[in-house]
Amino acid sequence: MIPRYLPADIAALFSDAHRFDVMCEVEVLVAEALAAAGKIPVEDARELRARRPQIDAVFVADVEAREAITHHDTAAFVDVLQGRIDHPSAAWIHYGLTSSDVLDTAMCVILRDALDVVIAQVRELRAVVAARAVDTIDWPLAGRTHGMHAEPTTFGIKFSHFARQFDRDLERLGHARHQIAVGKLSGAVGTYSNIEPEIETAVCEALGLTAVPATQVIARDRHAELVYALASAAASMEALALEIRHLARTEVGEVEEPFAAGQKGSSAMPHKRNPVISERICGLARVVRGYAHTALEDVALWHERDISHSSVERVILPDAVALVTYMARKATTLMTGLVINRERALSNLVDGSRGLVFSQSVLLALVDQGFDRDDAYRVVQDLAREVHEENSTLHAVLVQHEHASVVNIDEVFSLERLVRHRHRFIENLL
Repeated sequence: MIPRYLPADIAALFSDAHRFDVMCEVEVLVAEALAAAGKIPVEDARELRARRPQIDAVFVADVEAREAITHHDTAAFVDVLQGRIDHPSAAWIHYGLTSSDVLDTAMCVILRDALDVVIAQVRELRAVVAARAVDTIDWPLAGRTHGMHAEPTTFGIKFSHFARQFDRDLERLGHARHQIAVGKLSGAVGTYSNIEPEIETAVCEALGLTAVPATQVIARDRHAELVYALASAAASMEALALEIRHLARTEVGEVEEPFAAGQKGSSAMPHKRNPVISERICGLARVVRGYAHTALEDVALWHERDISHSSVERVILPDAVALVTYMARKATTLMTGLVINRERALSNLVDGSRGLVFSQSVLLALVDQGFDRDDAYRVVQDLAREVHEENSTLHAVLVQHEHASVVNIDEVFSLERLVRHRHRFIENLL
């Protein structure tokens, strides 16, 4: 994680200090569960709770120094933790456990809490987009397919689709949260050989997790699903940002990103107001997509486990969460302050297309009057060619055409008729 795209709350969740703190809590909870089951003295478990250290920068530095000797991060953590407790009861730390019991369970706590942050932020973004959809449902603009004018739509219809896409992202994120809120404390290959299942259950319940069957590690399809859900949300933000980038182009000019006082769009050209937020969102989505592929590579491990996933996850899990949180917050700012140029959008629709956005309406009007569809298509296609060649409008060439008398001109060129169902798109949106 680089500071430029790292939200402070996500940084705190994935910090070494917080990770060690959760690992420490797992270790103490195990001791307490062992004591409750009569496996170790209750007094020792109480002593461990009382002596549980505060995890600070010195603790983190001591673990790093110890790891330089042990070349094993969890062993170094256990050594330092036992030293901090400095009491015979410390012998019960890590009793019956393997490294992944503590590492995986602690990481699932962190990922669950991190997803809560992501979900809250995507929910806020969705609410902003939905509100803009409702506010702009009556604001027309040209619909575009293949980047070309098609038929009219409205800003509200366009934004409503993004709001509903974020609804689906929230469903995926919620399911991923459920799948990752799990833990395991079943020992070296997951057989409970040196620790009883009820200990796992008790500790997981205390942490707000669900105990699940596992090998030495929790199955990595869960983590892959989490990263996919993040990548999907990132792709939705990218789609929204890409739409804004296209509509903001100089020759289109239908929207503008918010531009703060004192902001500069270019170091060389003072007039520039570049869509930098949208471009940044599009760029970062590529990174998160790459992490989804990498997470899938981590699913297949040797036998009951190997360690090939570990180094990967130290990079991609905090990065993916951080980037999607950052992107969602930027997208929320973008949509909150988005400037919509209604007049320019209407001008592009009516004048820029020279009425050709109504070509299907003319086609269907001729069909309604008994024309063969292909014949009607050729008639309107010829009219469109005439519009281009004479720099005219569809309305102007149609009224001069021999078939004009059979067409209801006012109805054919009614913008209101084409978007008359627009309010359907904002039903139950807020």
